[in-house]
Amino acid sequence: MHIIALEAAPTSLRGGQELNLFEICYGLAQRGHQISLIYSQDGNLLDRYQQFCQHTIKIDRYGFDRRNLFDIAGFLPNLIKIPGIPVQANSVVLSNSCHPAFFSYLLSLYRKRPLVCYIQTPTLSFNRQKLIGLKGVSQFITVSQQMKQYWANLGYQPDKIDVVHNGTDLSKFQPTNNLANIRQQYNIAGQHRVISYVGRLDTEKGVETLIKAFALLARTEEQVTLLIAGKSIMSMNLEAHHEPGTSKDYQHYLEQLAIDLGMNHQIRFLGYVANPTTLYQASDVTVVPSLWAEPFGRVIIEAMACGTPVVASKTGGIPEILTGEFQHYLVAPGNEQDLAQTLQRVLNWRTTDPELGYRCREHILDQFSLAKMVDGIEKVLIKVVNHA
Repeated sequence: MHIIALEAAPTSLRGGQELNLFEICYGLAQRGHQISLIYSQDGNLLDRYQQFCQHTIKIDRYGFDRRNLFDIAGFLPNLIKIPGIPVQANSVVLSNSCHPAFFSYLLSLYRKRPLVCYIQTPTLSFNRQKLIGLKGVSQFITVSQQMKQYWANLGYQPDKIDVVHNGTDLSKFQPTNNLANIRQQYNIAGQHRVISYVGRLDTEKGVETLIKAFALLARTEEQVTLLIAGKSIMSMNLEAHHEPGTSKDYQHYLEQLAIDLGMNHQIRFLGYVANPTTLYQASDVTVVPSLWAEPFGRVIIEAMACGTPVVASKTGGIPEILTGEFQHYLVAPGNEQDLAQTLQRVLNWRTTDPELGYRCREHILDQFSLAKMVDGIEKVLIKVVNHA
């Protein structure tokens, strides 16, 4: 099979969406499938793509502003590239999100190959080009049942939507054999318990709720530290927080909140962490306190693969990950009391239930391995090619 994957930018710095596609394409290439990558912006994964791709082709843009003649004129040269994109009898076009859907549809239509759209996040706006592109999709793939329902509610046929849960690299994310040394990297004293957050600093991610919950927890739990890894990608207007007319970086707001709650000595902001493996390993609990309907939650399976239990909001696709005994670690979104109480129950698991870390990893091995994700994507693509 030959997969023509379309990506905005081959990068690992934006989030899980781009990294997922890379891992899928690499895994399919390892199984003998041919991969071609089309992209519109450079990224730090491009060199790695070029090691296994048959072709990597850059275009200027995937769409245009129909109200702007210069923008339309700038898009037309990209159409000229379509006939030159190598296509085989067993080719399938794989669009990573709705963003390239219009160009993907034109490619699949002109070259007469089926189009699959891989949906990992909700699409908040649909312009005419996206709608045209999505009408040409042969099959959708979503990362959770929740996301499938979201798209079904938009009017897309449920039988045209397959669900393939994310997987994680179990050779990269694994437990440590030397907790003390790992914690020394973060200047954590031996008796301290560590709670971690990994992700972007954004209002919808619930970090404010986590800080408030940590302050409640710290009233009864001594020697506990919260490590927050991530950076703010937005500026926040603080009028909602009774500071009319002011604007501030969201991280600064969170830092001030920690100070106001008297927690600034127990809460540390680490900034962006490229490889969070050691942070998961150093943690007693990782928290995903999202307020929005998180489509899946890669952090959950990464942390649990490292043997670290996860407390997370009961929203979006998260309950599809935390099943069985782990559903007891689901909390109401935005509820700091519920979050604090749940953290208190699990925080001391190393002494009260020392096998919990092992069970966390086994859960990921069984349900959310990288191989299982690639299996699922491969089956959908083969099905589409065979019915083309």
